[in-house]
Amino acid sequence: MKQILFILILLPIFFSCKNEQKEKEKHIAQLVNEWQGKEIKFPDNLIFTCYLTDTTDFQIPQSEYKVLVYVDSIGCTSCKLQLHKWKELIEYTDSVTQGKIPFLFFFHPKDYKEIRYLLKRDGFDRPTCIDMDDRLNKLNKFPADMTFQTFLLDKDNKVAILGNPVHNIAVKELYLKQITGKDNPNKNIPRTTAESIETEINFGTFEISEIKETIIEVKNTGDNPLVIVDVSTTCGCTAATYDKQPAKPGESLRVGIKMTPKDTGFFDEVITVKYNSMNNQPVKVKIKGNVR
Repeated sequence: MKQILFILILLPIFFSCKNEQKEKEKHIAQLVNEWQGKEIKFPDNLIFTCYLTDTTDFQIPQSEYKVLVYVDSIGCTSCKLQLHKWKELIEYTDSVTQGKIPFLFFFHPKDYKEIRYLLKRDGFDRPTCIDMDDRLNKLNKFPADMTFQTFLLDKDNKVAILGNPVHNIAVKELYLKQITGKDNPNKNIPRTTAESIETEINFGTFEISEIKETIIEVKNTGDNPLVIVDVSTTCGCTAATYDKQPAKPGESLRVGIKMTPKDTGFFDEVITVKYNSMNNQPVKVKIKGNVR
């Protein structure tokens, strides 16, 4: 009787989760359908700066493709930006396209000083437009979800791909495939299996002025060399670096984690390590703690 009651209790939760997933997928499909091929309009008399201090002579160029990044004033700006990930993506894109793909950054900040601090902290010297009046968004009425406020545009400024490539590895691969005309170069790497030595890291309680660092070891448990393709984090306060060379079966690769907290309170984040997996399942490690 207790088992039957337990099942009856779980059934509404199960179907609720399924319904939520269906609604989410439906919402994404509607957004893609609405924005695919839509022309993005840019305001007149745009001003771009470096580090928000020095005006730079930058004009939106005519190019086969361009990446538009819009960041609104809602929520954690650092979490949205993840500038270190953008630097990596821009560096890689420049290397495979000879620097032919411009990246356009438009910020509508709630805190001007915070944006300047983040740009300087991460050494992000790319031209950025500080859109205090939110003119770009008013012209185009972007989706409210930050996941869909980044666009790959074609030569006519029409949306080719909708989604944020530094927040989603699959979207990143779509961008690179569209830009280069080639499939993911990592797809032909022999597949293996891997696991993290630790699945959860607890930084405990520490002061907001502290920087926490740790190393995650990812062990090759398969029969082919292990190659880390990408590492993503769910918070802009957390940066990751990783070993680039392959690891033989039985060996491990190291992922360095550095957390620079901006706010107090508990956090529970996820580090996602994508590698040449046999089942396309990344290694995930939780990091948690309390900033005071």
